[in-house]
Formats: sequence, structure tokens, C-alpha cells
Amino acid sequence: MWQNALILTTTLATSLLAHADPLQPKQYGDFDTYVLALSWQTGFCQNMHERNRKEPGECKLQREQADKRAFLTVHGLWPGLPKSVSSRGVDNKRWMRYGCATRPVPNMAEARGSQKCSAPAPGLSADIAAKLSGVMPGAGGQSCLERYEFAKHGACFGFDPNAYFGAMVRLNSEFKQSAFGAFLAENYGKVVTRKAFNKALDKSWGSDAVKSVKLTCNGNPAYLTEMQITLEAAKINDPLSHASFATQKNPGNCAKQFRLDSVGY
Repeated sequence: MWQNALILTTTLATSLLAHADPLQPKQYGDFDTYVLALSWQTGFCQNMHERNRKEPGECKLQREQADKRAFLTVHGLWPGLPKSVSSRGVDNKRWMRYGCATRPVPNMAEARGSQKCSAPAPGLSADIAAKLSGVMPGAGGQSCLERYEFAKHGACFGFDPNAYFGAMVRLNSEFKQSAFGAFLAENYGKVVTRKAFNKALDKSWGSDAVKSVKLTCNGNPAYLTEMQITLEAAKINDPLSHASFATQKNPGNCAKQFRLDSVGY
């Protein structure tokens, strides 16, 4: 379903921004940033194939698309370490590994990546579930990525699930509709330089956007699998602008050039 949903989700993203409830933590809200994790889905599937991992159903169903921006998909939206949790002896490394299972709420079970479907269903509305399926290929089905993401990164904050996943749909759409999204589409299947990649980010939102992005590449020659973008928590409900991005220190492991992989192995 996700392969054919780009037009639907991008059209509806504006209405999400206008009508959806804002993303607001009910507790542990004393954190400064979110990380928006976006996958380059063809690279993710290639990596799963090369590492002899069990191929997810969404990779088996992957097909070419007229609009190559469809391959920029959502992995998750991860709140930073709250100060009220850090004060209990939790460091950032532990927070990123266990998330809500660091037990800021008593008896909160650990969400395990190997058992995603064991996590509780977040209870999305039919409307948001349909929009999410267009941008998060691992949602629903046998992958249950949305269950895992909410259990690990959302449940302990008391987020409204529709607001939480609605924010991901909107942010994904804003990236796709930008000059940066156009750059990804124009260079589908090609080798790009990190310099050109950064130039597209700068053209869309300025130098702070460049400094906010951590890239993950795999393979030899290298291909892109994921980008993690650090965003200001105070701006999470606003349209993306230069003020939305927060600097982070790790640019990732992608070297001077890498491929925006195409469908197929």
C-alpha cells in the first residue's frame, strides 16, 4: 500500500498540520530535541538482503515508483533524554538503547526489536493509520514497526498516538516537498557527494539543517540507508524552517560519496 500512497499523504499533510492536535508530552517533557529518523527504503532493504537478515514483507513487495521521493520513509521520532530522567542516573547511551524501558514509569516493559508485534497496538484512528501506512512501510502487517516505536519512544511521555504519528507523516511530507526532496528524486540510483547532499539541505533550510543530520551508509561501495535529523522540541509543531534544526556532533559514517540506491539487489 505504501508504494502508491505518496500523493495521498503529501496532499493530506497540510490538513494534518492545520487540524491535528499538537504533539505534546503529558510527562517527562523537559527535553530539548527530537531525532527524526528517515530511511532511504531501497538502501534499508539492500542492507537487510546483504546481511542475510530475514527480509521484511515490505521489502519483498517493493516496486519501482514514478515519484522517487516515495522511497524516503519514516523510521521514527525519538524524544531526547529528559532532564528528569537523566537526574535518576540514566545517560544518553542507555536512553537511546532502551527508551521508555529505562523505567521513568514503573513496570514499563522493554520494547524489543526482535519482538515488535508483542508491543501493544497504539490505537491509531483509521485516518492516521492509513496515512502512516503510506510513509512507514513497516507499520502494521507482520513488521509492527509502529507498535515498537510507540512503546519504546512514545508511551512513557503520554503522547496522543495520533498526534505522535501524525507529526511523523507531516515531517516526512515536508522533507519530500522541499528542494532537498527534489534532490533525492533527481539523483535516484546515482552516486552523490556529501557536499552536494549538504548543499540541497542548505538550499532548503540553511546551514543549521546541514549540521543537524547524521547519515548512515552500508555496503562497499557505500549506499545510504538512514538519516537522523535533530529537531528543536519547541518547534516540533511548526512548519519546518531554519529554526527547526538543532546541531548535533556526529555526521555519521557516510564518506565523501555514496549511492542513493534503487530498487532491486
